Amino acid sequence: MNIVVLVKQVPDTATRIKIAASGTEIDRQGVNFVVNPYDEFAVEEALRIREKHGGQVTVLTVGEEKAEEALRTALAMGADEAVRVSAAVSDPLTTARAIASAVKELQPDLVIAGKQAVDDDQGQVGALVAALLDWPQVAVVTKLDLEGSGGVAEREVEGGVEVVEFSLPAVITAQKGLNEPRYASLPGIMKAKRKEIRQIAVDQSQVGSPVLRIGALQLPPARSAGKVLTGMDAQAAAAELVRLLHEEAKLI
Repeated sequence: MNIVVLVKQVPDTATRIKIAASGTEIDRQGVNFVVNPYDEFAVEEALRIREKHGGQVTVLTVGEEKAEEALRTALAMGADEAVRVSAAVSDPLTTARAIASAVKELQPDLVIAGKQAVDDDQGQVGALVAALLDWPQVAVVTKLDLEGSGGVAEREVEGGVEVVEFSLPAVITAQKGLNEPRYASLPGIMKAKRKEIRQIAVDQSQVGSPVLRIGALQLPPARSAGKVLTGMDAQAAAAELVRLLHEEAKLI
């Protein structure tokens, strides 16, 4: 079972984000970057499948050289190989085109990705890659079993669990709850530092032009100061709280 796992390097969710002078991207100065948390579930699931069925796990990202840090983190977790796709991408569609081109070259049995990246929260790349490859796709998977030439996936829906049968090759996107990602061991970290990362250059004509462009970024408005109700008894305070929630907060 040969598996390709899509990983993306994203800003740490604890990082305080600033907008760059251009107004269309974040200021990367001093920002700590990590592997997209949902992609960690994808890496872990691929490693578990390899342990059960054998095969190889290849982690793949699209981006500049700095993105190789995310690949080395996945290698330290236990992935066998790493690939960085070199292409100019700027939206989910151009990213998916670059990935699909590389996947065709790698010819895996399965592609696993996180359900979305926490930097833009668009959640489109997995579905677009599946569409471009004309492969079955199951999104937001919380349980996965493979057997023979297919598999069964579960995902949570409102009021229950949906069970989906699919054939291979396929694209799966991982949801929190699928597994508990392992920590990288010290030997794994040392080995990952020495591992060669393969580069695949995708012809820009295959990537095409973006259909989505960022016009401007802006930070959310600052939160207003909270109110403290003082100088009244409990009954009056409760009545005032209800009024504030209804008239100002618009919650009830």
